[in-house]
Amino acid sequence: MEIYDQLLRFSLFQGMSHADLMEVVTHTKLGFLKLATGKMLCKEGDNCSQLAFLTHGSLQCETRSDDGKCRVVETVKAPYIVQPDRIFGITQRYSSSFKAASSCNLITIDKQEVLLLLESQLVFRLNLLNILATETQRMHRHAWRSAPQSLRERLVRYFFSRCLYPAGPKTFYVLMKQIANDLNDSRLDISQALNAMQQDQQLTLHRGRIEIPLLERLLM
Repeated sequence: MEIYDQLLRFSLFQGMSHADLMEVVTHTKLGFLKLATGKMLCKEGDNCSQLAFLTHGSLQCETRSDDGKCRVVETVKAPYIVQPDRIFGITQRYSSSFKAASSCNLITIDKQEVLLLLESQLVFRLNLLNILATETQRMHRHAWRSAPQSLRERLVRYFFSRCLYPAGPKTFYVLMKQIANDLNDSRLDISQALNAMQQDQQLTLHRGRIEIPLLERLLM
């Protein structure tokens, strides 16, 4: 019953009847994983061969730009599914690295078992389709959003576009010169805009590092 309740916290299993969910628990090979603080779950580029459901604790996620000149560290908390969009598609590898930010418990389902669930459980199949469709629609809308009207708005979009989750604390490891290059602006203008945001207590500047206590506050 504890596993039953844990699975119901995740969108992939919501809407299932009691009988269907008990069938999943009974007939699906579930893995149970415990991670001590600091232990790595997966690294960027690793093969995504399973669905991992974070049931307790929090994970630290690190995402890097292709050229390695910018990386973002953020924290995700249970309940959380680790990159479900990466188990299928043209790139079946993790795009970010995940390690335990605290003591963590996870339930894992291997890809072969996921395929069986997709074949036998209509609600599970529809839920996964909804997750993938929602992500596709969200990405499609990015190109059609109104253009930022100021440098501060461009910086806010810069930060949001590089995060997996649009809220909570974030740490950006990037030089102002690199942000200036990415936004096609001068380093001086970037420095002035960031310092103004620091004065508004939206972020804290360090050498090569920008601490954002709550990303959502950048929209205020």
